[in-house]
Amino acid sequence: MNETEIVTLTRTCTAVSIPKGDEVLITKAASVTISQSLGGSFTVLHRGNLYRIAGDDADALGKIPLPKPTLPDDAKDHEVEDIIWKQMKTCFDPEIPINIVDLGLIYKCEIDKLSDGQLDVFVQMTLTAPGCGMGDILAEDVKSKIELVPTVKEVNVEIVFDPPWTKEKMSDAALLETGIF
Repeated sequence: MNETEIVTLTRTCTAVSIPKGDEVLITKAASVTISQSLGGSFTVLHRGNLYRIAGDDADALGKIPLPKPTLPDDAKDHEVEDIIWKQMKTCFDPEIPINIVDLGLIYKCEIDKLSDGQLDVFVQMTLTAPGCGMGDILAEDVKSKIELVPTVKEVNVEIVFDPPWTKEKMSDAALLETGIF
């Protein structure tokens, strides 16, 4: 969604201030303006400040959460890997309407198959700026969305700053979207 929408919260919910990353409560009946709703989470404007509301609280905004990913019982390894990458593409920088994969923030995604057929996933990611207060929130978003994939047992996400992120890491689609290309 790129158009703004004013909604009234149907219940109190937790939000995270942008860009500091502090948790706050926005109370029931508060009026907020949704400025971005991509990947299941929402960026809202409330009392002059930007906040991120997680997809789990979509109902508080009168919205429906995204459906959980599914896999066929006989899914091949590459199909599972594709779903994991698709899940990471549902993670968006709350200030930039581009997913973190196309932004070039994912440096590594290793998938290890365990003896019981379940998977451990290790992700290395970075941030567009080392001082970004949203780093832990973005990392938790990646973790929680990958954990929704059937057969995934454990997910570890590490934030690294070497090598530092630069715009050259962005996909062509992201460069076009931002007008940098």
